[in-house]
Amino acid sequence: MNHWLTLLESCELCPRRCRVNRLKGQRGYCRIADKIIIAYYGNHFGEEPPISGVKGSGNIFFSSCNMRCIFCQNYQISHGLKGREFSIDELVDIFFELEDKGCHNINLVSPTPYVPMILCAIEKAKKRGLKLPFVYNTNAYENVETIRLLNGYIDIFLPDFKYWNPAIALKLSDAKNYPEHAAKTIVEMKKQVGDLTIKNNIAEKGLIIRHLVLPNNLAGSRQILKWILLHLGNKTFLSLMSQYYPLHDAYRYPMINRRIKEKEYEELIDFLLKNGFENVFIQDVESASLLIPDFELERPFNI
Repeated sequence: MNHWLTLLESCELCPRRCRVNRLKGQRGYCRIADKIIIAYYGNHFGEEPPISGVKGSGNIFFSSCNMRCIFCQNYQISHGLKGREFSIDELVDIFFELEDKGCHNINLVSPTPYVPMILCAIEKAKKRGLKLPFVYNTNAYENVETIRLLNGYIDIFLPDFKYWNPAIALKLSDAKNYPEHAAKTIVEMKKQVGDLTIKNNIAEKGLIIRHLVLPNNLAGSRQILKWILLHLGNKTFLSLMSQYYPLHDAYRYPMINRRIKEKEYEELIDFLLKNGFENVFIQDVESASLLIPDFELERPFNI
């Protein structure tokens, strides 16, 4: 057995530390045992410009999530486990298929429950000559020990920093200690890959932090941006997203049952400008589109 897979014997990949034996079919919070479940893969153009480029990012949408965001735009796969099973060797084949399609990178979306299998697959792919950079696209609800395992395997980290207030993280995503873990893991990511480097308009290596602005400042956006300024510096690449829409169960909660207002977003842009941030991707509040893959039209296999 590959040594990475032994991590599944008492799973502590994420802060929930369920300690179930996934190799024996036991399932913790993420409900994933020892199989890889993928909902969709293919060229994706909804990422930040240096990630998507002109040919698309090679996104692999893994099923399940270790959070339960009540407004999740991909809840069908994160909450409902939509997808089908793949082996590690089949995941390697997907890497090469995405390379053949001209993708600029391999973008691992919601990868946390699958880290051991992903490491196995990356090792095999690199031995077969794969040259594309790997993107770790995560909600940042991670254990720092898990992120350390990725050192040398992941080229670009693309984490969210969702919430500043633990009580809000618990209410909206069932993750009360989220801010503590997100901060620690993002610092480790920066340590591994540094600030984003771009060549010919395509990201090669580094960190981009995403932050989704929520109505009524529920995310604690200004506090998060202050933390980034203090701990990571104003050269950090940020993606300040205005695309929030009350999907899934958000309609049940009046505080988040609306789009954000232009003023809520513009105040944060003003903060970034005043503090010398230079590398920020922004969206137009009125026309920000939801980055949801069309599973019915674009799926490359039956699910």
